[in-house]
Amino acid sequence: MKPCILYKKEKQGKVRCLACSHKCLISENDTGICGVRKNIKGRLYLLVYGKVAAMHVDPIEKKPLYHFLPGTNAFSVGTAGCNFKCLWCQNADISQIKPGIIFGKDITPEEIVREALKTGCKSIAYTYNEPAIFAEFVKDTAEIARKNGLKNILVTNGYFSKESFDFLSDFVDAMNIDLKSFSNATYKKYCRALFKPVLNSIKWAHEKGIHTEITTLVIPGLNDSDKELEKIAKFISSIDKNIVWHISRFFPMHKMTKKPATSIKTLRRAEAIGKKYLNYVYLGNV
Repeated sequence: MKPCILYKKEKQGKVRCLACSHKCLISENDTGICGVRKNIKGRLYLLVYGKVAAMHVDPIEKKPLYHFLPGTNAFSVGTAGCNFKCLWCQNADISQIKPGIIFGKDITPEEIVREALKTGCKSIAYTYNEPAIFAEFVKDTAEIARKNGLKNILVTNGYFSKESFDFLSDFVDAMNIDLKSFSNATYKKYCRALFKPVLNSIKWAHEKGIHTEITTLVIPGLNDSDKELEKIAKFISSIDKNIVWHISRFFPMHKMTKKPATSIKTLRRAEAIGKKYLNYVYLGNV
């Protein structure tokens, strides 16, 4: 547990968290939506600072990043908690926790960097859950990583506030941002979030010169229409037609176990739509 930086004090002992675009107003002894940022006596604390719930050496292509340090490994870390409540989450065992239920291996930023170097990784990826919710932990680690010649990667749902993006972005080299749908209604119903902040983050990352790739998990009957896929491709192209778009295959997960896996035919259709507007389109989970 460590005091947060990304918040401001409000009246009656409440605090306003600035780690993501929810900007939760948190009463004393409560946490925000993510479950890991807690108001203790009018100050906000990060409950998962130095507590890693998942830690692995992964091929960077698994993030997925195809046009950044290809063929290398990324030292991947994540904590408990998330600011989204996606019904299909593949990491629900660590991300969809009850507020205040904290677990993970105790490890310092310095130790993470040492492990990354020892295992021959060229980068550290903050992944498995949403890195914005443990932004202070990310930044402390990323600064040390940068000094030791390692690159920093965020695998993110893109729900940054401007405050949190500015807080982290000077130390970020690459991002894979989930663009789950091109519908605010879908985001609200299935993720309990809004749509526009994700688009803003994609624009900010590109403007900042951070290497950016986009992933869309294509889910049958939810975001797989030609119209919606074309909207996504057009939006990405409007920023830069060289941004990589990963079209990922859905498998039944978490609270969405009754939906079928995405058909290869649907993925090929999505790929064809993407290639009308973008130079780099890849299929994932196939």
